[in-house]
Amino acid sequence: MPNTYSQLYIHYVFAVQNRLSLIQDKWRIQLYKYINGIVEQQGHKPFSINGMPDHIHLLVSMNPKQSPSDLLFHVKRSSSLWINENKLVHGKFSWQEGFAAFSYGKSQIAAIINYIENQQKHHKKLSFQEEYVEFLKLYDVSFDERYIFKPIE
Repeated sequence: MPNTYSQLYIHYVFAVQNRLSLIQDKWRIQLYKYINGIVEQQGHKPFSINGMPDHIHLLVSMNPKQSPSDLLFHVKRSSSLWINENKLVHGKFSWQEGFAAFSYGKSQIAAIINYIENQQKHHKKLSFQEEYVEFLKLYDVSFDERYIFKPIE
């Protein structure tokens, strides 16, 4: 797209199915590198990735050629296939349906990167579910708590 200029920073948050703590320290960094590769392959620039055993935060500078939903479809599909093909968990790994996405201006990027890089510190105070609801309220996103997380079956 000639003469198309953009500056789109999106912070994604997505969880392991049933919020199970399946992302293990011994392969977490490999997973993050793999996800960064997917983001780059899709034509975007990954800025920061981190998370906890049950969820991931990902900050991306988006190329306007692709929607956030399409990018996350590829990230979640490819990374779950990678986890399963490498037999990194017992049983079948999958991501929870859906995700959260928040947009930021360039002046906010350093603070968001800091937030993402300090996930372990934040989660000493808040659970993932509390953090997620706090983000939705902070950004005035309408939601029904009954539908935010699929119940554990």
